[in-house]
Amino acid sequence: MHHLTISLQSPIRSNGFSPYQIVLQNPRLFHTIFPDVLQYSRRNHFSIFNCRGVEFSAPKRCLNSLSLADNGSVDDERLRSCVAMKNVDVATLGNLCVDIVLNVPKLPPKSFQERLAYMEELSKSPPDKQYWEAGGNCNMAIAAARLGLHCVAIGHVGDEMYGRFLLDVLHDEGIGTVGMSDLNDNVDSSSAAYETLLCWVLVDPFHRHGFCSRADFCKEPAFSWLSKLSIEVKMAIKQSKLLFCNGYGFDELSPCLIISVLDYAVEVGTAILFDPGPRGKTLVTGTPEEQRALDKFLRMSDVLLLTSEEAESLTGIGNPILAAQELLRKGVRTKWVIVKMGAKGSILITMSNISCAPAFKVPFIMLICAHGSYECLHDHLFEVI
Repeated sequence: MHHLTISLQSPIRSNGFSPYQIVLQNPRLFHTIFPDVLQYSRRNHFSIFNCRGVEFSAPKRCLNSLSLADNGSVDDERLRSCVAMKNVDVATLGNLCVDIVLNVPKLPPKSFQERLAYMEELSKSPPDKQYWEAGGNCNMAIAAARLGLHCVAIGHVGDEMYGRFLLDVLHDEGIGTVGMSDLNDNVDSSSAAYETLLCWVLVDPFHRHGFCSRADFCKEPAFSWLSKLSIEVKMAIKQSKLLFCNGYGFDELSPCLIISVLDYAVEVGTAILFDPGPRGKTLVTGTPEEQRALDKFLRMSDVLLLTSEEAESLTGIGNPILAAQELLRKGVRTKWVIVKMGAKGSILITMSNISCAPAFKVPFIMLICAHGSYECLHDHLFEVI
């Protein structure tokens, strides 16, 4: 049996103890958090062996041709040399939007036309600035920056009040921004197609929520006029150790452009973390271009981050561990698959280990949140070798 030890260190400490150490000191707590995982491990004769986090041994498999070998390899050395030249910890791709959070008497109707009319009515008069929030990948970048990481946000924002608001927020958080638009792009900067993407986050009296965005009503991506990577975007990718991409990027950017980002990141030795999110399910049955782009991201990303439901929708396998192992098996560069299990925490699956981490207890503020904060934590844990 082959073992590869991975230490997961949380940036949050409690009375001098790591949450993972607390779980190990209290076996009942671990049984409560991951009963299904323990049952699975017993059936397959896995054993707990690591005192920093909870890990199970798994049979050694043949490593992917481009992945980092356990004992070092040519790829390992090449990646080390690339990382030495990189001064940005993490860059995010697209999905820079402004969330406008409003209390409403009832959620928008379900029919397409009625929802569109509802959103257009909301858009007629901008709400007070107190209801604006930096949304989408801004959450990821802000949380990562607050952990002390050097971050750059790559994407498009318009030259209007919402775009200026977003740039100010990111600047105040110490996050660099790189615009994707080019002087040669065939679009009028005063047109609606150029404007910053807004997401209307609507909350009814029962704290149920719904979302409206112009991207929901467009057959083409919101910024489909973006057709190529600028020199500035390529430089930002090349200087970054990690590039974070998510499924919502397909709402803004064409599959062709997104694939060009992926190919360039691979070429310059930038690790890729991909979270398909809820869009993964629709991309599986989307256009041929979307399907090809999704398939390539699942195969070429270094880290996949997804919920247990998303893992099942992408693989057809209900068991999150087996689903993750299937994604690893099909991957070319994939080294980690992280499955989010809600209140039960998360599971990190590699070619040789399965590691479990409990969820963090946080004070309740609001039922609505974006996915970005979770990814930034794992960016903090992910060490580019």
